[in-house]
Amino acid sequence: MSQQSKKELLERWRPKYQRSGRKRKSLILSEFCELTDHDRKHAIKLLNGQRGCRERPPGRKPLYDSDVADELHALWLYTDQLCSKLLKAAIPDWLAYYEAERGVLRADLRQRLLDISPAQIDRLLKPFRVSEPKWSRHWPKPGTLIRSEVQIRTGPWKVSGPGYMEADTVAHCGGSMFGNFFWSLVLTDIHSQWTATRSVWNRGQHEVLGGIRAIEHTLPFDLLALDVDNGGEFINWHLLNYLKKRSKRAVYFTRSRAYRKNDQAHVEQKNWSHVRQLLGYDRLDNREIKEELNRLWAYADAYRNFFIPCMKLVRKERVGSRYRKEYDDPRTPCQRVLEVASEPEIKQLKEQKEQLNPITLKKNIEESLRKIWRITSCPQPANDGPTSNKAHSPAADRLWTTRKKKTKVSPIMSQRIIA
Repeated sequence: MSQQSKKELLERWRPKYQRSGRKRKSLILSEFCELTDHDRKHAIKLLNGQRGCRERPPGRKPLYDSDVADELHALWLYTDQLCSKLLKAAIPDWLAYYEAERGVLRADLRQRLLDISPAQIDRLLKPFRVSEPKWSRHWPKPGTLIRSEVQIRTGPWKVSGPGYMEADTVAHCGGSMFGNFFWSLVLTDIHSQWTATRSVWNRGQHEVLGGIRAIEHTLPFDLLALDVDNGGEFINWHLLNYLKKRSKRAVYFTRSRAYRKNDQAHVEQKNWSHVRQLLGYDRLDNREIKEELNRLWAYADAYRNFFIPCMKLVRKERVGSRYRKEYDDPRTPCQRVLEVASEPEIKQLKEQKEQLNPITLKKNIEESLRKIWRITSCPQPANDGPTSNKAHSPAADRLWTTRKKKTKVSPIMSQRIIA
C-alpha cells in the first residue's frame, strides 16, 4: 500500500475509531495494522491523532554549535590539519596565539574549545576534511672498507634522553634521477621526535657533511649517536672522521641493514610528514632557491618542533591476527626535551619559544613556498653549472617541458590562505 493510500485510509477510519468502544477499537486497530503493516503502538498514535512532526530532534540541545565549528576549523588549518587527538593536545598551547591573530574569543566559546573531546572534533571537522583534504631513489655504493668501520644497528631503540638521531635524504627529482637537483637532509631524534631539515645540492659527501654540521649547531641538545642508511653520502671517510675525531665526546655512528627501511622507521615517517607534504614530488633543480629552501626549513622546523604535538609508540602486542598498539599522550618535541633537559637548556628553550608565534611561522612558510614556486617556474639556464657531469639529452628536455606543463603544487599552497 502506498503512502497516499495509507493517509486516505487513516483519515477515513480515524473518526470511526475515536467514536467506537473498547472492543470495536481493537477490531479496527487489528484490521488497520494488517492493511498498512504498521506497528500496533504506532497505529494507536495515528488513529488517536497524536502523531505529528517534532519541533526539534530528540535529545539534548547541541553544545558545540556552528560558532565552535568555525573557530575549530580555522585553528585546524593553522595547525596544518592535525588529527583530532593531536589537535586536542595542541589547543591549550595555541589559543593565546590564535586570539592574538583573530581577536579575543567569548569566555564560553573559549571554554568549549578547551573542553571538546577528540571524537567531537572528528564530528565537527568531517565536512571540512572532505572539502579540504591534506595532500596530500638513490643507489650510491660506498666501499667495503668504510662499511667495516661503521657497525650495523638492529632492534628497537632503547634510549632515555635526546641526542640519538636517525638521518636520511629525500630526492626532489620529479621522477627522474638524471642531472642535478636538490635533496632534503632529514635528522630525527628518537626520544623527543625533534626533527631538523636542510637542503643540499646533489647529495655529495661534502654537501651532506655541511648540512649535518649546520643542523647540529641548531639542536637544543648534544648529538650522541647517528644512525644512517647505506648510501655513499653517509658512509664515507669525511663524515666518519667528523663524528669520531672530535675534541668533545665522539658520536656513536651506526648504519641500518641494506634494503631494510624499517630499521629507520622514525626518519622514514618524517620524510613523508615533514618533507613530501610540504614540497610534494616536484623537481627542484634551480640552484637559486637554495637559500630560500633553507629559510623554509628553519620556519617549518620551528613550527613543528615547538607547536605541533606528536605521539610515540609505547607498546605493541599481537592479539590473534592483529596488532594492538599503545601510544603515549600527545606532546610537542620541545615538551619532551624540557622533561629531561638541564637548567641552562630549559632556560634557552623557553626563551626561544617565547620569541616564536606559530601563526606567524605558518604565514612565513606560505610566503617561502610562494617564492620557491615562483623561481622554479622560470626557464632553466642552458648551463647547469660546473658540477654537471652529464650533458642534457633530448629525453631530459622532453621531461623538463612536460614537468613545466603539469606542475604539481604543494598541498600547503593549495589550501585556502587564512585571512
